[in-house]
Amino acid sequence: MRLLLAEDEQMLSDALVEILTHHNYSVDAVYNGQDALDYLENGNYDGAILDIMMPKLDGLTVLRRLRAGGSTIPILMLTAKSEIDDRVTGLDSGADDYLTKPFATKELLARIRSMTRRQPELQDTVLRVGALALDRTDYVLSGPGGSIRLSNREFQMMEMLMGNSRQVIPTERFLEKVWGYDSEAEINVVWVYISGLRKKLLGLDAGVQIRAARGVGYSLEASV
Repeated sequence: MRLLLAEDEQMLSDALVEILTHHNYSVDAVYNGQDALDYLENGNYDGAILDIMMPKLDGLTVLRRLRAGGSTIPILMLTAKSEIDDRVTGLDSGADDYLTKPFATKELLARIRSMTRRQPELQDTVLRVGALALDRTDYVLSGPGGSIRLSNREFQMMEMLMGNSRQVIPTERFLEKVWGYDSEAEINVVWVYISGLRKKLLGLDAGVQIRAARGVGYSLEASV
C-alpha cells in the first residue's frame, strides 16, 4: 500500500517514514503543500497523511482542492492544534480522519488502517485466488503447502497481483506503486522480486502461478 506523507518538520517526517515502512507501507514524503497537491494529482496512492500547517499551501487547502477535483483518496489530517473547531473544519472539508500531535504510533497505524479499509477494493482482510490466501493484517501468504510472511515489497506486489487476478499488470506500474516515482531503482528489480515470489508460490503448492506477458508485465492465474 502506497501512502503520501506531507509533513514539513523533517525529523518528524523521517521518523514517520521509518515507522510506516517498518509496517509494510511504501511512503513518498514531501515537505510543503504544493508538492503534496502535485504528487496526489499526478500519482497513484492508497491514502495520504497531510499536516495542516505547511509552507506554500496549507493542508486544508490541499484537501479542498483535491475534493473539488473529484478525488476520493482517504486523507488523514495531522495538526499540532487541538481545538474542536480545527477538527470540524478538517472533517467538513472532506478529511476522512484527524489526528492531533503528539500521537502514539499505534493510534496512527490504527487510523490509517481504518480509513483505507473504507475503500471498496481494500475492504477484504484476506485476498484469495484459488487455494492461495494473502492476509493483509499480518502479510502472510498461505496455501496447502504452508505459509510464509512476506517482506514489504513482496507483500505489495502480491497484493496487486491477487487484487487483479488474471489481469496483466505492467512492469512500470509495479515500479511506480511499490518503489515510488522518485526511486532510482531500475526496472529489472521487478523481475528479481517476481522470480522470488514464483519460488515461494511453488513451495505453497496452491496451484497458482505468475505468468509473464512478454514486454508488458505479469499476471496471477490459478490452475483450472
